[in-house]
Amino acid sequence: MSERFGGPLDGVRVAVDCANGAMFEVAPLVFERLKASVVTVGNSPDGTNINVGCGATDLRLLRKTVAAGEFELGVAFDGDGDRMLAVDARGNEIDGDQILAILALHLGVDLVAVTEMTNLGFHRLMSERGVRVITTAVGDRYVLEALRREGGVLGGEQSGHVIYLNGHTTGDGLVAALLLARAVAEQGTALAELAAVMPKLPQAKTDVPVRTKQLPDHLRERIAELDDKLGDTGRLLVRPSGTEPLIRILAEAESREAAEELCGTIRALVLRELG
Repeated sequence: MSERFGGPLDGVRVAVDCANGAMFEVAPLVFERLKASVVTVGNSPDGTNINVGCGATDLRLLRKTVAAGEFELGVAFDGDGDRMLAVDARGNEIDGDQILAILALHLGVDLVAVTEMTNLGFHRLMSERGVRVITTAVGDRYVLEALRREGGVLGGEQSGHVIYLNGHTTGDGLVAALLLARAVAEQGTALAELAAVMPKLPQAKTDVPVRTKQLPDHLRERIAELDDKLGDTGRLLVRPSGTEPLIRILAEAESREAAEELCGTIRALVLRELG
């Protein structure tokens, strides 16, 4: 794995948060094999502490670790190791959209598959660079299906699922971490600078408890009208949860205030109709 997906990391300082889970042994060993300077946290599983205060679901430990030392980057896995998020040298989060953007440009792919939750800033960047984007429903299995169907090799989700099919068959957090570290090392550029190529539009999200998840036609039409008015400056995504009695709302706009206002407007409409 280190030879196939990684590259020489001589002297690169990496903080690795293993979430007290599946990666607690293999991830540090792989980075060390590539000659990185590794500090590992979240590597003391006791059967009950998986993801507790650590890992990709809670980046506070990784941020604290990176802030206390001099690191090029920090990577955090979730408990079962299929997701990875990162932080830059200052401890700022690098989410799945930014990771995908960095990898798409570094690997030189001509197609990438993402979900409908992916930030509009990602789409703008890929359009500027001539990379075709396939958008799927939420779920890494849909991303994988799209890549296989379209013959692509790279895709993923904002949550940190990254799928790279050149030499692999599915998503893998360690592969994603190795590719990201390799991009930093080979380009000789700080992670924050690599991520800055993709300006993120502010997003506001909320979940609305409902009696029924079936959106009436007139509500769908009103949402579509508001979305159309945004044009290229933002978007609305309103969808039923696949597992809970909730309507999930995502609003994206040029400013935080506009996104939150739009999200609040849709929330009020959904509550009035379905709450």
